[in-house]
Amino acid sequence: MLQTAPQYQTSLARSKAEIRAAQRLRYEVFVAELGGSGDGVDHANRLEIDRFDTHADHLLLRDVKSGSDAVVGVYRLMTQGHATAANGFYSASEFDLTPLLSSGLCLLELGRSCLHPDHRGGPALMALWQGLANYVAGHDIDILFGTASFHGTDLEALQHPISHLHATYLAPEPLRVTSTMTTDLALLPPHRIDRKAAMRDTPALIKSYLKLGGTIGQGVFVDHAFNTTDVCLILDTAQMTAGRFDRPARRAT
Repeated sequence: MLQTAPQYQTSLARSKAEIRAAQRLRYEVFVAELGGSGDGVDHANRLEIDRFDTHADHLLLRDVKSGSDAVVGVYRLMTQGHATAANGFYSASEFDLTPLLSSGLCLLELGRSCLHPDHRGGPALMALWQGLANYVAGHDIDILFGTASFHGTDLEALQHPISHLHATYLAPEPLRVTSTMTTDLALLPPHRIDRKAAMRDTPALIKSYLKLGGTIGQGVFVDHAFNTTDVCLILDTAQMTAGRFDRPARRAT
């Protein structure tokens, strides 16, 4: 068990049934709620699956006070060892990861993160992050990264928040991945960005990563199958202070 909280408990999936529980929650959020689709969507069994699932670790969040064993939050975690077995990271389908892969740093890709609608908000997310923090410490991770999504594919409607991210949170050049997709999105100059509207229209999860010291890669990837516009978030774990992320000390090496 990675973490125990008064209401929530996290653990890694240890069976096919537990991975199915994660895939079932992903279906409810990404497909039923947000309208996503794709080759791995199993509508008959209400599962959202892809080829990376069998190679990754799956961090599960349960509400122990409910008396139910239902999974209410998930993270898919891929180390470099997982990526080698899977013939690459998921994010490589959308972004050129060369700067990260050649950095010599220990990487962890975060993916397919979601919470059940009844558990969105501070306590559940913080419990999930505490489980993630323990995993990070246990694997001596230097860099967290992964795609994060804006709902919808209308780039004009997303011009202010995406321009704001690029103007304020662009990753340092040595770690700056770039989108593999060329779009017609014209980034606004800083003086033309409505920052209040930009932050209002930025998803809560992205804003939470930014508060932890997160940055983004260059460009966006429009994922029509999932009806999203994706950025690549990059977070140097050395930049995360104890006050911003309750991260335990790393293992002695």
